[in-house]
Amino acid sequence: MTIDLAYPLGRFQRPAEFTAGERAQRIGQIRDLPVELRGALHGLDDPQIDTPYRPGGWTVRQVVHHLADSHTNALTRLKLALAEENPTIRPYDEKRFAEQADARMPLAPSLQMLEGAHARLVTLFEAMTPDQFARPYLHPANGPQILDGLLALYAWHGRHHVAHITGLRARGKW
Repeated sequence: MTIDLAYPLGRFQRPAEFTAGERAQRIGQIRDLPVELRGALHGLDDPQIDTPYRPGGWTVRQVVHHLADSHTNALTRLKLALAEENPTIRPYDEKRFAEQADARMPLAPSLQMLEGAHARLVTLFEAMTPDQFARPYLHPANGPQILDGLLALYAWHGRHHVAHITGLRARGKW
C-alpha cells in the first residue's frame, strides 16, 4: 500500500451529519493540536525543519507557519459567522502566503499564535449551541457553509499537517 504524501489522512470529507459526540471529538482535536504539533517537531534541527515533507511540497517550517495563518483565519471566520448574518468570508492564497518572508522565520511565533488561536477556538466551540453550529457563512470559492463544517475542516486540517511532519520523520528515520 502506497501512502499519499500529500494527503496521508485522505482528503477532507465534509460529514453529512453532525452529532454532539462528533463535535466533542473534533473540539478535542482542536484543543490537542498545539501539543501534538510540538511533539511532532521535538528534536528537529534547522536543516530538518527546512526539508520539504514531500517532493515539491512545503518545508516543515512553511507547514507550521501555514497552520498559524490558516487557523487564525478560522478563528476570524468563526467569529464573523457568530456575529453576522450569513457573512461572506475572505479567502486567501495560502501558497503565496507560504512564500512570504515570515514563512522563513523561527517557529516560535507561529507556535504561540496557534496556541492562542486554538485556546480561543476551543472556548468558542464549547460555548456554542446546536443552532449556532448550524449558522451559515459563504465561502466565495466553496459556496455556502455552516460552522459544523468549519469545526470538522479545521480538526482534520491540523491532523493532516501533523501527519505530513510525522510521515517525513518516519521516512527520514529522524
